[in-house]
Amino acid sequence: MPSQGPLPQPESPPGLPEGPPSQSPSQAPLQPEPAPGPRQGPPPGPRGAPPPFGSPLTPPGGPPGGRVPVGLRLTQVARVVERAFDEELAAAGGSLPTWLILLNLKIHTPPSQKELAEAVGLKEATLTHHLAGMEERGLVTRTRDAANRRVQVVALTQDGEEAFLRLRDAAMAFDARLRAGLADSDLDRLDDLLTTLAANVARPDGPATRPHN
Repeated sequence: MPSQGPLPQPESPPGLPEGPPSQSPSQAPLQPEPAPGPRQGPPPGPRGAPPPFGSPLTPPGGPPGGRVPVGLRLTQVARVVERAFDEELAAAGGSLPTWLILLNLKIHTPPSQKELAEAVGLKEATLTHHLAGMEERGLVTRTRDAANRRVQVVALTQDGEEAFLRLRDAAMAFDARLRAGLADSDLDRLDDLLTTLAANVARPDGPATRPHN
């Protein structure tokens, strides 16, 4: 039998350059790992701040669309309004407790200090503290009821009447500023919504239901 020569080697496909044989994964040189990229996601908030809605730290069942909770938003707005109102009253020489005390003494004159505390929305001990300061400034007088010595009757002085007028003007100007850009229908709607929110938290059996317009 004639001897066979060496077998022909397969040619490289056209278009591919001939090069050294490929290396196995164990023989390939190690490539350096890429440097870590920038941190993804929203930047961390200030220490102690609640995480934004939609972040991985938000518990499931949050408000739809990532909205701020109604109670939180209401609290934020109330603080802004209260701070601005306090500044207006301070510029007129008063404060919110002083204004509420003068207002209640002016419109219906509560028969006793206890009823005055209930009308203003303060504890009786807190009211006593404010009345002491107002009495020192000459805005009110406190006298014992002749029929019941345990009852103190609070009344406005002439200086108290003048302070009432100053704070009334400041309160009315602030209310006009607060209503800017709101139509009567907006104010009616706002009053309706605030009433509903108050009713929702007051109901022991859950939120009140109301029709949607």
